[in-house]
Amino acid sequence: MTAPRLDITVVIPTHSARVANGMLDRALKSVTAQTYPAAAVSVAVDLNGQGAAATRQRALDAVRTEWVAYLDSDDWFYPDHLKTLAAGARVYRGADVLFSYYMVHAADGPALPHVDPLGHFGKAFDPARPHQTTIVTLERTDLAKAVGFREPPAGALVDGQRYGEDFQHTVELVKAGARIVHIPRRTWAWVHHSGNSSGQPDRGDAKRST
Repeated sequence: MTAPRLDITVVIPTHSARVANGMLDRALKSVTAQTYPAAAVSVAVDLNGQGAAATRQRALDAVRTEWVAYLDSDDWFYPDHLKTLAAGARVYRGADVLFSYYMVHAADGPALPHVDPLGHFGKAFDPARPHQTTIVTLERTDLAKAVGFREPPAGALVDGQRYGEDFQHTVELVKAGARIVHIPRRTWAWVHHSGNSSGQPDRGDAKRST
């Protein structure tokens, strides 16, 4: 018996610099190359310096499928990313959020397997001590919309990294009682580059695009 298909919309927030330099196009091509096709893609462009939280929220507001997956416009999915997370959702039927893991890549493309800024590969998510999952997750859309995205506390850190709108979203998911499950496979590329804005409109390539 064939398992029911999960309808997934991929949400991608971006800004004009990444439209111009081809990063958004690379991200979109990785979505269309999925072995488990997305039902839709929702892209929101930050043209007014609002930042990642507001831009991601606009893209999320447009989602009409049961599930939503996120991708930042300077990163990309490996071909089996959605297939891996959809399979996990079938195995862990009570899961509300599923996340795999990344491979760090240099700005010009090569993988950097020795680099792992977070160090959580294979670590089960503990809601009592939430850690960074990154925002490249698969979530039930109704819960994602109920929680939404908002700006994090100014200057806060988690796991030695900036406490971004992505971790704020995770914190709110935990408060809402979400079951968050880790799939220990590397299924997407996290790109480190000099123009990285970390979701902030006043730094990196985001600053140059406003």
